[in-house]
Amino acid sequence: MSKTVRIGIIGSGGIAGKHVTAYKKMADVEVVAIADVIPGKADEFIQKFDLKGALGFDNYKNLLELNLDGVSICTPNNSHHSVSIDSLQAEKHVLVEKPMAITLEQATEMVSAAKKIEKILTIGFQPRYDPNMKELKRVIQSGQLGKVYYIQTGGGRRCGIPGGTFIRKELAGAGALADIGCYSLDMALNALGYPKPLTVSAYASNFFGTNPKYHPESDAFEVEDFGVALIRLEGGIALNFKISWAMHMDSLGPTLFLGTDAGLKVTPAGSGPWSGVWDGGIGSITMFHDILGHHTESPIPVQKHQTDIFYEKVRDFVVAIQEGKEAPIPGEQILINQAIIDGILRSAAIGREVEIDIPTIRM
Repeated sequence: MSKTVRIGIIGSGGIAGKHVTAYKKMADVEVVAIADVIPGKADEFIQKFDLKGALGFDNYKNLLELNLDGVSICTPNNSHHSVSIDSLQAEKHVLVEKPMAITLEQATEMVSAAKKIEKILTIGFQPRYDPNMKELKRVIQSGQLGKVYYIQTGGGRRCGIPGGTFIRKELAGAGALADIGCYSLDMALNALGYPKPLTVSAYASNFFGTNPKYHPESDAFEVEDFGVALIRLEGGIALNFKISWAMHMDSLGPTLFLGTDAGLKVTPAGSGPWSGVWDGGIGSITMFHDILGHHTESPIPVQKHQTDIFYEKVRDFVVAIQEGKEAPIPGEQILINQAIIDGILRSAAIGREVEIDIPTIRM
């Protein structure tokens, strides 16, 4: 029988509800405690989700003093770094929501701490558990495309700008790039095996978020709502990345993988103002190739979600704790994702190409 995993949840906002809902479906998990910086909010969360026997704290450091195996970190972006470091140093395994951090330096420190303490640091990218994402990676890794030399990825919502903590630079670090762009980057990079990025030339803007016609919190809007970049990857690969929270267009186009033997076109699922990005699943996958000299389009069957991919993400974390496995979505990989976002922001700020340096992880 698997050992019961004792879990604490830090932060009790909307995403924490999804974490606790997943944990409550697992007979081998006990949610022991909740912490939230707003007085009384943790206790309200415990009552709302009927967490009998769970303790509520206003200070997460009190939670970390308990006998816990792991923690889910569901706080605003700006505290992912400090809360993760404190949790790792308290010898707890960590599942932290995306984006990993708000700076590359912070992400590097998080990975270093996990390595030093030998605890799991896994990042909450649930699209990895979409069976279609897995099939996409399988096709590309199989070599059917030949050498992949160009990728176009990203996505755009017609009118899907969040508010609150998402739009304040101090709390979020970045806007659309960090919120939904990290998913698009992971989709492409994970399929390729996470090659090292070398340079990036980027542009970013926030014409919609800062306009009261389009956003009710325009006066407080401090981040980008659109970004585009050309990223050079090792191995002679070019990555064309684009992301948007709002635009006068139905789509920024499909994701494309061009190879020397074949190509893949991947479209996102869903329709409407909040669709069009890769946190919503895959709609179709088509391979373009030659058969006996004829240009051929071969649809790849797309699977409907048989399971809740958010649950699968959380479950993988629990199993990794029980079985002493590596982090399911390791911080070392998402550090590369973070380095690209950092490079895009730097390049956009100065209006020219910049180099991307992946920091050395120090123990």
